[in-house]
Amino acid sequence: MRKTSDWTALLLVCAAGCLSAQVTDTIRINGSGSAMSMLKPLAEAYQHTNRQVEVAVGKPLGSSGALKALLAGAIDIAVSSKPLTAEDSAKGARLFAYGKTPLALVAERDVPATDLSSAQLVDIFAGRMTRWGQGPPVRLVLRPEGDIDTQILRAISPVMNQAVSHAQVRPGMLVAVTDPEATALISRTPGGFGVSGLASVLGDGFPLKLLTLNGVAPTTAALANGTYPLAKDIHVVITGRTTPATMAFIAFIYSKPGRALAQKAGVWVTATAPPAVAP
Repeated sequence: MRKTSDWTALLLVCAAGCLSAQVTDTIRINGSGSAMSMLKPLAEAYQHTNRQVEVAVGKPLGSSGALKALLAGAIDIAVSSKPLTAEDSAKGARLFAYGKTPLALVAERDVPATDLSSAQLVDIFAGRMTRWGQGPPVRLVLRPEGDIDTQILRAISPVMNQAVSHAQVRPGMLVAVTDPEATALISRTPGGFGVSGLASVLGDGFPLKLLTLNGVAPTTAALANGTYPLAKDIHVVITGRTTPATMAFIAFIYSKPGRALAQKAGVWVTATAPPAVAP
């Protein structure tokens, strides 16, 4: 006859096996830092009511890295801030609009400034504004030349484009590859300043100060009414290999509950319906 402790151990093993067996589908997602920050609460909510599904939200690879991973079959969904190239489309990538997050001006929390004008933003990148008034030196955190954030800044105006070019070649500059890396680096750098998608600022939890631009705060409402000018697109990208389980999760993020969670996470959802394309 088995001892009571033996039966208890056996039951625990069986329970663990039953729980693990409940997960029948794993959905792997990666993409831009802001989009990944938005997706974390969406993944948690979906798994709460779909316990047979695991939504694996990895460390952000960035838009380009995630697209490569998607086309290689390493992930199931890419969330990208960039449009597809002709080569991506030829390889089977399918892009669908989802929403936009404000590209926010962010500073280390002890920076005394609360607002920047367009002219001051130019001066920071051009190296003419080097100190926060009577406060600490300005420590600008750049993004790589090919990053979408850099492209958005360049598109503000010809003078801003020129200022960004000056900053990109100035020696000793701090550079962050993804939004989470940028928010982390800015937060720990005295006088730190840079840009990041609002979704990353809200979701990553680093102590930062959001600055207004010409008096306008980087909110989803300001994006929607056209008063805040800087925005990062968020696209959902899939391929012909997309599984029914993956399509069900995509339908959730486009649904009313999913849209509400995305809005809370700092994304203005512009799409009204999930992709009407069979995988």
